[in-house]
Amino acid sequence: MTDLLYSDVEDQLRGSVRELLAERSPVTKVLSGCETSTGHDPALWRVLAGEMGLAGLAVPEKHGGAGASLREAAVVAEELGRAVTPLPYLGSAVVATAAARAAGDGELLSALADGSTIAALAVPFATEPTAAGVADAAPFRGDGGAVTGQALGVADALVADVLLVPADTGLYAVPATASGVERHPVVSLDLTRPLCDVSLRGASGRLIASGPGAADAVRAGLTAGAAMLASEQLGIAEWCLDTTVDYLKSRYQFGRAVGSFQALKHRLADVWVDVAQARAAARYAAVCVAGDDPDAGVATALAQAYGSPVAVHAAEECVQLHGGIGFTWEHPAHLFLKRAKADAIGFGTPDRHRAVLADLVKLPA
Repeated sequence: MTDLLYSDVEDQLRGSVRELLAERSPVTKVLSGCETSTGHDPALWRVLAGEMGLAGLAVPEKHGGAGASLREAAVVAEELGRAVTPLPYLGSAVVATAAARAAGDGELLSALADGSTIAALAVPFATEPTAAGVADAAPFRGDGGAVTGQALGVADALVADVLLVPADTGLYAVPATASGVERHPVVSLDLTRPLCDVSLRGASGRLIASGPGAADAVRAGLTAGAAMLASEQLGIAEWCLDTTVDYLKSRYQFGRAVGSFQALKHRLADVWVDVAQARAAARYAAVCVAGDDPDAGVATALAQAYGSPVAVHAAEECVQLHGGIGFTWEHPAHLFLKRAKADAIGFGTPDRHRAVLADLVKLPA
């Protein structure tokens, strides 16, 4: 049986990441950054990705990475979700890295390993890791290394140095500063994960995979992204639960702690059960994807189908049970609700993952 418990190494990794984020990116700083449109923090990225080496967790040692796996990266994703940190970790260290590994591109992997290069897969954030989703994700045309086309609502592309572009002739690595590349920010519900539209007009790119290999690389990136997103959603739900419990212990009404009211206890107990089950699903997805397990597709679809509603529910309860303060801009609860709602669309909606899951386990329509 697969061991889903956190190892000592993973617990130490969690502690290091949580300590860094508490010091360099507390939720209050994230909230003020949204107010000033600061967004991505390059200094924090250099520490987390470069000095701590977390951008290269899933990169083999021969390419300068840590030689770990997406199982460890899932712990980082969980903590980043718990702090709603506006960093391109999911897009670069997970999705783009998984796609580059599947394509066998050592040059790009070496650049991604130390975080000095940020990459993003130029597909809509809502693209699901299915054959149909991969096909729809390649609206670009490649002609002799010149790539043309457009992708809407791409995550982490605004700060990317390299765009991985799926085209009809293969998967291309296109420098974000190349002639013919345009990135237009779009309004996003989630203020901590900016989206942009990517337009290419004859932009020069390097072909890193072609034929079935290109589709496999894109699918690998999307599958890894969906699996790690489940861990991020788990972190969101954990923060919402813990913060709400602490608040209800300290908030008094009618001479009693609000948390002593039976109705509120029941609501929090429901959230706790949901979070515990979501943790099991997210961990299983991370372990399966990290080990190239044949069950990875089932595990990822299950984690997304279950985890997305759990994160949204936990965030909604957080807002409501904080009472009047929970509905204000000054309280960070709305950041977690917006991230949870946006994540529920990322890499496919829960409904789509349920449909995929039914097909994978041969359930009749």
